[in-house]
Amino acid sequence: MTDTTRIAVLVGSLRADSLNRKLAELLRDEAPAGVELDIVEGLGELPFYNEDLDAASAPAAAVALRERVSGADRVLAVTPEYNGTMPAVLNNAIDWLSRPYGAGALVGKPFGVVGATPTPYGGKWAHADTVRSAGIAGAVVVEEVTVSQSAIEVDPTTDADVRAKLVAAVTTLAEFAPAVSAA
Repeated sequence: MTDTTRIAVLVGSLRADSLNRKLAELLRDEAPAGVELDIVEGLGELPFYNEDLDAASAPAAAVALRERVSGADRVLAVTPEYNGTMPAVLNNAIDWLSRPYGAGALVGKPFGVVGATPTPYGGKWAHADTVRSAGIAGAVVVEEVTVSQSAIEVDPTTDADVRAKLVAAVTTLAEFAPAVSAA
């Protein structure tokens, strides 16, 4: 048994120099003691979800994604906002993780979302769509983790207050204990 909490990180931007990728890397590098952030690569290699592709044997990229998330204790999406919603690459990853229905890799996993955008609202619509989709897929959404940071007047990668808020969100996700239901 390990004392390390593993958090799979889904980055909603494919751009190598993405602000949100930089935030994910920063969070990985500044993770609290006992917390390991695993940035899941290869989301751009996933074909659009299609049940026909998922029938007999799923594509290798989907299998790898499911294995990485299944092996994690928690899931964190770090994402920008595209046209008022979550990026297609993140939506597609959640679609793959939601299957098989009721038993997908997200089922029962504590889930949070953070990110920054150069808009006044910091991506709050994308983040709301992400938590809704993940919740429908079976994740246990940890609302107090959500951080939607505007990057208009501040650089989230260097501002001490923003960095502290993001690290606190990771800590909250790592320490989250789902309520045990009485059967």
